[in-house]
Amino acid sequence: MGEPPLNQNDEINTDHTETPDLDHEIDRLLSSDEEPDQISYQPLDIETPNDTTLPPLPRFSWKKLWKFTGPGFLMSIAFLDPGNLEGDLQAGAVSGYSLLWLLLWSTAMGLLIQLLSGRIGVVTGQHMAEICQVEYPYWAVLLLWFMAEIALVAADIQEVIGSAIAIKILSDGGVPLWGGVLITGFDCFIFLFLENYGVRKLEAVFAGFIVVMALSFAWMFADTNPSGKELLLGLFIPKVGSKTVQKAVGLLGGVITPHNIFLYSALVQSRNVDPKKKTQVQEALYYYTIESSIAIFITFTINVFVTTIFAKGFYNTKEANTIGLLNAGHYLQQRYGNGLFPVLYIWGIGLLAAGQSSTLTGTYAGQFIMGGFLDLQMRKWLRTLVTRSFAIVPTVIVAAYFNRSEDSLDVLNQWLNVVQGMQIPFALIPLLKLVSSERVMGAFRIERTMKMISWFVAGLVIMINGCVLVDFFISEVKGFMSCFMFSLVNIAYVSFIWYLVLHQA
Repeated sequence: MGEPPLNQNDEINTDHTETPDLDHEIDRLLSSDEEPDQISYQPLDIETPNDTTLPPLPRFSWKKLWKFTGPGFLMSIAFLDPGNLEGDLQAGAVSGYSLLWLLLWSTAMGLLIQLLSGRIGVVTGQHMAEICQVEYPYWAVLLLWFMAEIALVAADIQEVIGSAIAIKILSDGGVPLWGGVLITGFDCFIFLFLENYGVRKLEAVFAGFIVVMALSFAWMFADTNPSGKELLLGLFIPKVGSKTVQKAVGLLGGVITPHNIFLYSALVQSRNVDPKKKTQVQEALYYYTIESSIAIFITFTINVFVTTIFAKGFYNTKEANTIGLLNAGHYLQQRYGNGLFPVLYIWGIGLLAAGQSSTLTGTYAGQFIMGGFLDLQMRKWLRTLVTRSFAIVPTVIVAAYFNRSEDSLDVLNQWLNVVQGMQIPFALIPLLKLVSSERVMGAFRIERTMKMISWFVAGLVIMINGCVLVDFFISEVKGFMSCFMFSLVNIAYVSFIWYLVLHQA
Protein backbone atom coordinates (compact mmCIF):
# COMPACT_ATOMS: atom_id res chain seq x y z
CA MET A 1 0.00 0.00 0.00
CA GLY A 2 1.17 3.57 -0.76
CA GLU A 3 1.73 6.20 1.84
CA PRO A 4 -1.36 8.14 2.97
CA PRO A 5 -1.53 11.74 1.72
CA LEU A 6 -0.19 14.43 4.01
CA ASN A 7 -2.65 16.77 5.67
CA GLN A 8 -1.95 20.27 6.96
CA ASN A 9 -0.90 19.01 10.38
CA ASP A 10 1.61 16.66 8.81
CA GLU A 11 3.47 19.58 7.18
CA ILE A 12 4.45 21.04 10.56
CA ASN A 13 6.45 18.29 12.18
CA THR A 14 6.93 18.69 15.93
CA ASP A 15 8.76 15.42 16.43
CA HIS A 16 12.24 16.51 17.56
CA THR A 17 13.67 13.07 16.93
CA GLU A 18 13.46 13.67 13.15
CA THR A 19 15.31 16.98 13.03
CA PRO A 20 18.86 16.52 14.38
CA ASP A 21 20.29 17.21 10.91
CA LEU A 22 18.49 20.53 10.78
CA ASP A 23 19.84 21.58 14.18
CA HIS A 24 23.32 20.52 13.11
CA GLU A 25 23.00 22.56 9.88
CA ILE A 26 21.91 25.68 11.77
CA ASP A 27 24.86 25.34 14.15
CA ARG A 28 27.21 24.87 11.20
CA LEU A 29 26.00 28.01 9.46
CA LEU A 30 26.19 30.11 12.62
CA SER A 31 29.73 28.98 13.39
CA SER A 32 30.91 28.92 9.76
CA ASP A 33 33.76 31.13 8.60
CA GLU A 34 32.32 31.14 5.08
CA GLU A 35 31.38 34.43 3.48
CA PRO A 36 27.64 34.86 2.75
CA ASP A 37 28.16 34.25 -0.97
CA GLN A 38 29.81 30.89 -0.18
CA ILE A 39 26.95 29.46 1.85
CA SER A 40 24.95 26.87 -0.06
CA TYR A 41 21.31 27.41 -0.96
CA GLN A 42 20.83 23.67 -1.22
CA PRO A 43 17.67 22.92 0.77
CA LEU A 44 18.21 20.36 3.54
CA ASP A 45 15.75 17.51 3.09
CA ILE A 46 14.48 16.57 6.57
CA GLU A 47 12.83 13.39 5.33
CA THR A 48 15.87 11.96 3.47
CA PRO A 49 19.07 13.80 4.50
CA ASN A 50 22.02 13.75 2.09
CA ASP A 51 19.88 12.08 -0.59
CA THR A 52 20.36 13.61 -4.03
CA THR A 53 17.63 11.55 -5.67
CA LEU A 54 14.30 13.15 -6.53
CA PRO A 55 10.93 11.86 -5.30
CA PRO A 56 8.49 10.49 -7.89
CA LEU A 57 6.04 12.80 -9.57
CA PRO A 58 2.78 13.19 -7.63
CA ARG A 59 -0.50 11.72 -8.81
CA PHE A 60 -2.45 14.34 -10.75
CA SER A 61 -5.16 16.20 -8.85
CA TRP A 62 -7.47 18.90 -10.24
CA LYS A 63 -7.75 20.37 -6.75
CA LYS A 64 -3.97 20.70 -6.46
CA LEU A 65 -3.74 22.18 -9.96
CA TRP A 66 -6.26 24.84 -8.95
CA LYS A 67 -4.18 25.60 -5.86
CA PHE A 68 -1.12 26.34 -8.02
CA THR A 69 -3.03 28.13 -10.79
CA GLY A 70 -2.32 31.84 -11.02
CA PRO A 71 1.38 32.74 -11.33
CA GLY A 72 1.68 31.22 -14.80
CA PHE A 73 -1.30 33.19 -16.11
CA LEU A 74 0.02 36.39 -14.56
CA MET A 75 3.40 35.74 -16.13
CA SER A 76 1.92 34.86 -19.54
CA ILE A 77 0.98 38.51 -19.96
CA ALA A 78 4.60 38.97 -21.07
CA PHE A 79 3.68 37.18 -24.31
CA LEU A 80 0.80 39.60 -24.96
CA ASP A 81 2.27 43.02 -24.31
CA PRO A 82 1.79 45.73 -26.97
CA GLY A 83 5.32 45.18 -28.28
CA ASN A 84 4.54 41.53 -29.03
CA LEU A 85 1.18 42.44 -30.58
CA GLU A 86 2.91 44.92 -32.89
CA GLY A 87 5.43 42.22 -33.86
CA ASP A 88 2.52 39.84 -34.58
CA LEU A 89 0.56 42.25 -36.76
CA GLN A 90 3.64 43.35 -38.71
CA ALA A 91 4.72 39.73 -39.25
CA GLY A 92 1.25 38.89 -40.56
CA ALA A 93 1.02 41.95 -42.81
CA VAL A 94 4.52 41.56 -44.30
CA SER A 95 4.97 37.76 -44.24
CA GLY A 96 1.43 36.40 -44.33
CA TYR A 97 1.07 33.02 -42.61
CA SER A 98 4.67 31.96 -43.29
CA LEU A 99 6.13 32.89 -39.86
CA LEU A 100 3.55 31.14 -37.68
CA TRP A 101 5.94 28.21 -37.19
CA LEU A 102 8.50 30.64 -35.76
CA LEU A 103 5.88 32.05 -33.41
CA LEU A 104 5.21 28.48 -32.21
CA TRP A 105 8.87 27.69 -31.52
CA SER A 106 9.69 31.05 -29.99
CA THR A 107 6.75 30.61 -27.62
CA ALA A 108 8.08 27.16 -26.66
CA MET A 109 11.51 28.70 -25.94
CA GLY A 110 9.85 31.37 -23.83
CA LEU A 111 8.02 28.68 -21.86
CA LEU A 112 11.30 26.84 -21.20
CA ILE A 113 12.96 29.96 -19.82
CA GLN A 114 9.89 30.75 -17.71
CA LEU A 115 9.93 27.27 -16.16
CA LEU A 116 13.64 27.57 -15.33
CA SER A 117 12.97 30.88 -13.61
CA GLY A 118 10.13 29.35 -11.60
CA ARG A 119 12.35 26.40 -10.70
CA ILE A 120 14.84 28.67 -8.94
CA GLY A 121 12.10 30.37 -6.95
CA VAL A 122 10.46 27.15 -5.77
CA VAL A 123 13.67 25.28 -4.90
CA THR A 124 15.54 28.07 -3.10
CA GLY A 125 12.60 30.00 -1.63
CA GLN A 126 14.18 33.20 -3.00
CA HIS A 127 13.68 35.10 -6.22
CA MET A 128 16.46 35.59 -8.73
CA ALA A 129 17.36 39.17 -7.86
CA GLU A 130 17.87 38.16 -4.22
CA ILE A 131 20.11 35.26 -5.19
CA CYS A 132 22.16 37.41 -7.59
CA GLN A 133 22.63 39.94 -4.78
CA VAL A 134 24.41 37.23 -2.77
CA GLU A 135 26.14 35.34 -5.58
CA TYR A 136 27.88 38.24 -7.33
CA PRO A 137 30.25 40.94 -6.06
CA TYR A 138 28.78 44.34 -5.30
CA TRP A 139 29.93 46.02 -8.53
CA ALA A 140 28.37 43.23 -10.63
CA VAL A 141 25.15 43.40 -8.61
CA LEU A 142 24.87 47.14 -9.34
CA LEU A 143 25.46 46.53 -13.05
CA LEU A 144 22.89 43.72 -13.18
CA TRP A 145 20.36 45.92 -11.37
CA PHE A 146 21.05 48.83 -13.72
CA MET A 147 20.62 46.61 -16.80
CA ALA A 148 17.38 45.15 -15.43
CA GLU A 149 16.00 48.63 -14.74
CA ILE A 150 16.88 49.78 -18.26
CA ALA A 151 15.08 46.76 -19.74
CA LEU A 152 12.09 47.40 -17.48
CA VAL A 153 11.84 51.08 -18.46
CA ALA A 154 12.17 50.26 -22.18
CA ALA A 155 9.44 47.61 -21.97
CA ASP A 156 7.24 49.86 -19.87
CA ILE A 157 7.46 52.69 -22.39
CA GLN A 158 6.13 50.33 -25.08
CA GLU A 159 3.41 49.02 -22.79
CA VAL A 160 2.28 52.42 -21.52
CA ILE A 161 2.24 53.88 -25.03
CA GLY A 162 0.22 50.85 -26.16
CA SER A 163 -2.35 51.62 -23.47
CA ALA A 164 -2.30 55.30 -24.42
CA ILE A 165 -2.95 54.43 -28.08
CA ALA A 166 -5.90 52.26 -27.00
CA ILE A 167 -7.31 55.10 -24.88
CA LYS A 168 -6.92 57.45 -27.84
CA ILE A 169 -8.81 55.00 -30.07
CA LEU A 170 -11.63 54.43 -27.59
CA SER A 171 -11.99 58.18 -26.95
CA ASP A 172 -12.16 58.92 -30.71
CA GLY A 173 -8.98 60.94 -30.45
CA GLY A 174 -10.25 63.03 -27.55
CA VAL A 175 -7.38 61.99 -25.26
CA PRO A 176 -3.91 62.75 -26.67
CA LEU A 177 -1.10 60.24 -26.38
CA TRP A 178 0.55 61.98 -23.43
CA GLY A 179 -2.81 62.15 -21.65
CA GLY A 180 -3.25 58.41 -22.06
CA VAL A 181 0.22 57.93 -20.58
CA LEU A 182 -0.77 59.90 -17.46
CA ILE A 183 -4.01 57.92 -17.10
CA THR A 184 -2.10 54.65 -17.43
CA GLY A 185 0.41 55.86 -14.85
CA PHE A 186 -2.23 55.66 -12.16
CA ASP A 187 -2.33 51.86 -12.47
CA CYS A 188 0.32 51.68 -9.75
CA PHE A 189 -2.35 52.74 -7.26
CA ILE A 190 -4.70 50.10 -8.68
CA PHE A 191 -1.90 47.61 -8.12
CA LEU A 192 -1.54 48.67 -4.48
CA PHE A 193 -5.29 48.47 -3.99
CA LEU A 194 -5.55 44.97 -5.45
CA GLU A 195 -2.54 43.64 -3.53
CA ASN A 196 -4.27 44.49 -0.25
CA TYR A 197 -6.95 41.93 -1.10
CA GLY A 198 -4.49 39.09 -1.61
CA VAL A 199 -2.53 37.60 -4.48
CA ARG A 200 -5.43 35.43 -5.67
CA LYS A 201 -7.52 38.53 -6.34
CA LEU A 202 -4.64 40.06 -8.29
CA GLU A 203 -4.26 36.87 -10.33
CA ALA A 204 -7.99 36.89 -11.06
CA VAL A 205 -7.72 40.42 -12.47
CA PHE A 206 -4.94 39.34 -14.84
CA ALA A 207 -6.96 36.29 -15.88
CA GLY A 208 -9.79 38.72 -16.66
CA PHE A 209 -7.46 40.76 -18.89
CA ILE A 210 -6.50 37.59 -20.79
CA VAL A 211 -10.19 36.69 -21.24
CA VAL A 212 -10.91 40.18 -22.64
CA MET A 213 -8.01 39.87 -25.10
CA ALA A 214 -9.05 36.36 -26.10
CA LEU A 215 -12.64 37.40 -26.76
CA SER A 216 -11.67 40.59 -28.61
CA PHE A 217 -9.15 38.98 -30.96
CA ALA A 218 -11.24 35.81 -31.40
CA TRP A 219 -14.15 38.01 -32.53
CA MET A 220 -11.90 39.71 -35.08
CA PHE A 221 -10.48 36.32 -36.12
CA ALA A 222 -14.00 35.04 -36.82
CA ASP A 223 -14.90 38.23 -38.71
CA THR A 224 -11.87 38.05 -41.01
CA ASN A 225 -12.30 34.28 -41.61
CA PRO A 226 -8.67 33.43 -42.49
CA SER A 227 -7.69 30.33 -44.43
CA GLY A 228 -7.49 27.28 -42.16
CA LYS A 229 -5.26 25.43 -44.64
CA GLU A 230 -2.73 28.26 -44.89
CA LEU A 231 -2.77 28.66 -41.11
CA LEU A 232 -1.84 25.00 -40.58
CA LEU A 233 0.84 25.12 -43.28
CA GLY A 234 2.30 28.22 -41.67
CA LEU A 235 2.39 26.54 -38.25
CA PHE A 236 4.15 23.34 -39.25
CA ILE A 237 6.21 24.08 -42.38
CA PRO A 238 9.25 26.33 -41.73
CA LYS A 239 9.76 29.01 -44.35
CA VAL A 240 11.66 32.33 -44.26
CA GLY A 241 12.04 34.54 -47.33
CA SER A 242 14.65 37.24 -47.91
CA LYS A 243 12.01 39.92 -47.42
CA THR A 244 10.78 38.47 -44.13
CA VAL A 245 14.08 37.92 -42.27
CA GLN A 246 13.82 41.16 -40.30
CA LYS A 247 10.28 40.39 -39.13
CA ALA A 248 11.33 36.84 -38.27
CA VAL A 249 14.16 38.11 -36.09
CA GLY A 250 11.85 40.63 -34.41
CA LEU A 251 9.24 37.94 -33.74
CA LEU A 252 11.78 35.60 -32.13
CA GLY A 253 13.71 38.21 -30.18
CA GLY A 254 10.58 39.87 -28.77
CA VAL A 255 9.45 36.80 -26.82
CA ILE A 256 12.10 37.08 -24.06
CA THR A 257 11.68 40.11 -21.82
CA PRO A 258 14.54 40.37 -19.29
CA HIS A 259 12.59 41.78 -16.35
CA ASN A 260 10.01 38.99 -16.54
CA ILE A 261 12.74 36.39 -15.98
CA PHE A 262 13.23 37.95 -12.55
CA LEU A 263 9.48 38.28 -12.00
CA TYR A 264 8.38 34.65 -12.33
CA SER A 265 10.94 33.40 -9.80
CA ALA A 266 9.14 35.63 -7.27
CA LEU A 267 5.56 34.88 -8.34
CA VAL A 268 5.87 31.14 -7.66
CA GLN A 269 6.58 31.85 -4.01
CA SER A 270 2.99 32.99 -3.47
CA ARG A 271 2.07 29.38 -2.64
CA ASN A 272 2.99 27.69 0.63
CA VAL A 273 5.83 25.36 -0.37
CA ASP A 274 8.58 24.30 2.06
CA PRO A 275 11.91 24.25 0.14
CA LYS A 276 13.27 21.80 2.73
CA LYS A 277 10.81 19.08 1.66
CA LYS A 278 11.55 17.53 -1.69
CA THR A 279 8.07 16.08 -2.09
CA GLN A 280 6.51 19.55 -1.78
CA VAL A 281 9.05 21.08 -4.15
CA GLN A 282 8.54 18.33 -6.72
CA GLU A 283 4.77 18.72 -6.47
CA ALA A 284 4.98 22.49 -6.94
CA LEU A 285 7.27 22.17 -9.97
CA TYR A 286 4.92 19.57 -11.48
CA TYR A 287 1.79 21.70 -11.19
CA TYR A 288 3.51 24.95 -12.14
CA THR A 289 4.71 23.25 -15.33
CA ILE A 290 1.16 22.19 -16.21
CA GLU A 291 -0.34 25.57 -15.32
CA SER A 292 2.28 27.58 -17.22
CA SER A 293 1.90 25.35 -20.28
CA ILE A 294 -1.87 25.93 -20.34
CA ALA A 295 -1.43 29.69 -19.88
CA ILE A 296 1.22 29.93 -22.60
CA PHE A 297 -0.93 27.88 -24.99
CA ILE A 298 -3.77 30.38 -24.52
CA THR A 299 -1.48 33.35 -25.14
CA PHE A 300 0.00 31.58 -28.18
CA THR A 301 -3.51 31.17 -29.58
CA ILE A 302 -4.18 34.89 -29.09
CA ASN A 303 -0.92 35.76 -30.88
CA VAL A 304 -1.93 33.47 -33.75
CA PHE A 305 -5.27 35.29 -33.95
CA VAL A 306 -3.52 38.65 -34.31
CA THR A 307 -1.01 37.42 -36.89
CA THR A 308 -3.61 35.72 -39.06
CA ILE A 309 -6.03 38.68 -38.89
CA PHE A 310 -3.42 40.94 -40.46
CA ALA A 311 -2.13 38.20 -42.79
CA LYS A 312 -5.62 37.80 -44.23
CA GLY A 313 -6.33 41.50 -44.49
CA PHE A 314 -3.03 43.12 -45.47
CA TYR A 315 -0.54 40.60 -46.88
CA ASN A 316 0.67 41.73 -50.32
CA THR A 317 -1.06 45.11 -50.00
CA LYS A 318 0.44 48.60 -50.16
CA GLU A 319 -0.41 49.16 -46.47
CA ALA A 320 1.61 46.13 -45.29
CA ASN A 321 4.87 47.99 -44.61
CA THR A 322 3.25 50.95 -42.85
CA ILE A 323 1.08 49.19 -40.27
CA GLY A 324 1.84 49.73 -36.58
CA LEU A 325 -0.04 49.93 -33.31
CA LEU A 326 -1.08 53.54 -33.90
CA ASN A 327 -2.82 53.00 -37.24
CA ALA A 328 -3.71 49.28 -37.11
CA GLY A 329 -7.23 49.91 -35.81
CA HIS A 330 -8.02 52.41 -38.57
CA TYR A 331 -6.70 50.07 -41.26
CA LEU A 332 -8.88 47.28 -39.86
CA GLN A 333 -11.87 49.59 -39.86
CA GLN A 334 -11.30 50.51 -43.50
CA ARG A 335 -10.83 46.89 -44.51
CA TYR A 336 -13.68 45.24 -42.61
CA GLY A 337 -16.16 48.07 -42.00
CA ASN A 338 -18.47 48.50 -39.04
CA GLY A 339 -20.18 45.10 -38.79
CA LEU A 340 -22.18 44.25 -35.69
CA PHE A 341 -19.65 46.09 -33.54
CA PRO A 342 -17.00 48.43 -35.04
CA VAL A 343 -13.76 46.49 -35.40
CA LEU A 344 -11.81 49.63 -34.49
CA TYR A 345 -13.22 49.52 -30.95
CA ILE A 346 -12.77 45.77 -30.63
CA TRP A 347 -9.10 46.29 -31.47
CA GLY A 348 -8.92 49.17 -28.98
CA ILE A 349 -10.42 47.06 -26.17
CA GLY A 350 -7.99 44.20 -26.80
CA LEU A 351 -5.04 46.60 -26.98
CA LEU A 352 -6.10 48.35 -23.77
CA ALA A 353 -6.30 45.00 -21.93
CA ALA A 354 -2.82 44.10 -23.23
CA GLY A 355 -1.33 47.44 -22.25
CA GLN A 356 -2.90 47.68 -18.81
CA SER A 357 -2.06 44.12 -17.82
CA SER A 358 1.55 44.36 -19.00
CA THR A 359 2.13 47.70 -17.25
CA LEU A 360 0.84 46.15 -14.03
CA THR A 361 3.24 43.22 -14.37
CA GLY A 362 6.00 45.75 -15.04
CA THR A 363 5.12 47.49 -11.78
CA TYR A 364 5.17 44.12 -10.01
CA ALA A 365 8.55 43.21 -11.53
CA GLY A 366 10.00 46.55 -10.47
CA GLN A 367 9.23 45.74 -6.84
CA PHE A 368 11.30 42.56 -6.88
CA ILE A 369 14.14 43.92 -9.03
CA MET A 370 14.78 46.95 -6.85
CA GLY A 371 14.14 45.19 -3.54
CA GLY A 372 16.18 42.10 -4.44
CA PHE A 373 19.28 43.68 -5.96
CA LEU A 374 19.54 46.68 -3.64
CA ASP A 375 17.97 45.14 -0.53
CA LEU A 376 16.05 48.37 0.07
CA GLN A 377 13.77 48.56 3.09
CA MET A 378 10.98 50.85 1.88
CA ARG A 379 7.25 51.10 2.39
CA LYS A 380 5.37 49.29 -0.36
CA TRP A 381 3.59 52.41 -1.66
CA LEU A 382 6.86 54.36 -1.80
CA ARG A 383 8.72 51.59 -3.61
CA THR A 384 5.87 51.30 -6.11
CA LEU A 385 5.88 55.05 -6.67
CA VAL A 386 9.66 55.13 -7.19
CA THR A 387 9.77 52.16 -9.59
CA ARG A 388 6.73 53.48 -11.49
CA SER A 389 8.28 56.93 -11.84
CA PHE A 390 11.33 55.38 -13.50
CA ALA A 391 9.04 54.41 -16.39
CA ILE A 392 6.27 57.02 -16.41
CA VAL A 393 8.45 60.17 -16.39
CA PRO A 394 10.50 59.22 -19.49
CA THR A 395 7.35 57.84 -21.16
CA VAL A 396 5.49 61.17 -20.85
CA ILE A 397 8.49 62.94 -22.39
CA VAL A 398 8.75 60.35 -25.15
CA ALA A 399 5.01 60.43 -25.88
CA ALA A 400 4.98 64.24 -26.13
CA TYR A 401 8.01 64.24 -28.44
CA PHE A 402 7.07 61.29 -30.67
CA ASN A 403 3.37 62.12 -30.96
CA ARG A 404 4.07 64.11 -34.11
CA SER A 405 3.96 61.22 -36.60
CA GLU A 406 3.51 57.46 -36.99
CA ASP A 407 7.02 57.15 -38.46
CA SER A 408 8.58 58.65 -35.34
CA LEU A 409 6.77 56.13 -33.16
CA ASP A 410 8.08 53.31 -35.35
CA VAL A 411 11.63 54.64 -34.88
CA LEU A 412 11.04 54.80 -31.14
CA ASN A 413 9.81 51.21 -31.11
CA GLN A 414 12.93 50.04 -32.96
CA TRP A 415 15.18 51.75 -30.42
CA LEU A 416 13.23 50.26 -27.51
CA ASN A 417 13.51 46.77 -28.99
CA VAL A 418 17.26 47.27 -29.37
CA VAL A 419 17.56 48.43 -25.74
CA GLN A 420 15.65 45.39 -24.47
CA GLY A 421 17.63 43.04 -26.69
CA MET A 422 20.88 44.39 -25.25
CA GLN A 423 19.78 43.44 -21.72
CA ILE A 424 18.78 39.83 -22.43
CA PRO A 425 22.21 38.27 -21.64
CA PHE A 426 22.24 39.91 -18.20
CA ALA A 427 19.12 38.02 -17.17
CA LEU A 428 19.50 34.79 -19.15
CA ILE A 429 23.11 33.97 -18.29
CA PRO A 430 22.72 34.32 -14.49
CA LEU A 431 19.52 32.26 -14.74
CA LEU A 432 21.26 29.35 -16.49
CA LYS A 433 24.34 29.50 -14.27
CA LEU A 434 22.23 29.40 -11.12
CA VAL A 435 19.78 26.72 -12.23
CA SER A 436 22.70 24.47 -13.25
CA SER A 437 24.50 24.83 -9.91
CA GLU A 438 24.31 21.90 -7.50
CA ARG A 439 25.26 24.19 -4.62
CA VAL A 440 22.29 26.47 -5.33
CA MET A 441 19.72 23.94 -6.56
CA GLY A 442 20.78 20.71 -4.87
CA ALA A 443 19.11 17.67 -6.40
CA PHE A 444 16.84 19.93 -8.47
CA ARG A 445 19.59 21.34 -10.67
CA ILE A 446 18.96 20.76 -14.35
CA GLU A 447 20.68 17.73 -15.82
CA ARG A 448 23.12 17.64 -18.72
CA THR A 449 20.58 17.24 -21.53
CA MET A 450 18.34 20.04 -20.25
CA LYS A 451 21.41 22.20 -19.64
CA MET A 452 22.53 21.74 -23.27
CA ILE A 453 19.05 22.57 -24.58
CA SER A 454 18.78 25.62 -22.31
CA TRP A 455 22.19 26.99 -23.31
CA PHE A 456 21.38 26.38 -26.97
CA VAL A 457 18.11 28.33 -26.65
CA ALA A 458 19.85 31.11 -24.71
CA GLY A 459 22.69 31.26 -27.22
CA LEU A 460 20.23 31.39 -30.12
CA VAL A 461 18.23 34.21 -28.56
CA ILE A 462 21.37 36.19 -27.66
CA MET A 463 22.86 35.65 -31.12
CA ILE A 464 19.69 36.76 -32.90
CA ASN A 465 19.40 39.88 -30.78
CA GLY A 466 23.12 40.49 -31.29
CA CYS A 467 22.63 40.43 -35.08
CA VAL A 468 19.79 42.93 -34.74
CA LEU A 469 21.99 45.18 -32.61
CA VAL A 470 24.91 45.07 -35.03
CA ASP A 471 22.67 45.71 -38.05
CA PHE A 472 20.90 48.56 -36.28
CA PHE A 473 24.04 50.30 -35.10
CA ILE A 474 25.78 49.92 -38.47
CA SER A 475 22.90 51.80 -40.04
CA GLU A 476 22.59 54.39 -37.26
CA VAL A 477 26.14 55.08 -36.01
CA LYS A 478 27.96 57.58 -38.23
CA GLY A 479 31.23 59.50 -37.85
CA PHE A 480 34.59 58.66 -36.31
CA MET A 481 33.83 59.72 -32.72
CA SER A 482 30.49 57.92 -32.70
CA CYS A 483 32.13 54.72 -33.99
CA PHE A 484 34.95 55.07 -31.44
CA MET A 485 32.52 55.47 -28.53
CA PHE A 486 30.40 52.61 -29.81
CA SER A 487 33.51 50.39 -29.96
CA LEU A 488 34.43 51.19 -26.35
CA VAL A 489 30.90 50.49 -25.15
CA ASN A 490 30.84 47.26 -27.15
CA ILE A 491 34.12 46.06 -25.57
CA ALA A 492 32.78 46.73 -22.06
CA TYR A 493 29.48 45.05 -22.97
CA VAL A 494 31.07 41.85 -24.29
CA SER A 495 33.54 41.76 -21.37
CA PHE A 496 30.73 41.77 -18.82
CA ILE A 497 28.92 39.01 -20.69
CA TRP A 498 32.08 36.89 -20.59
CA TYR A 499 32.43 37.59 -16.89
CA LEU A 500 28.91 36.29 -16.29
CA VAL A 501 29.58 33.17 -18.37
CA LEU A 502 32.81 32.37 -16.52
CA HIS A 503 31.57 33.24 -13.03
CA GLN A 504 31.00 30.14 -10.90
CA ALA A 505 27.65 30.13 -9.12
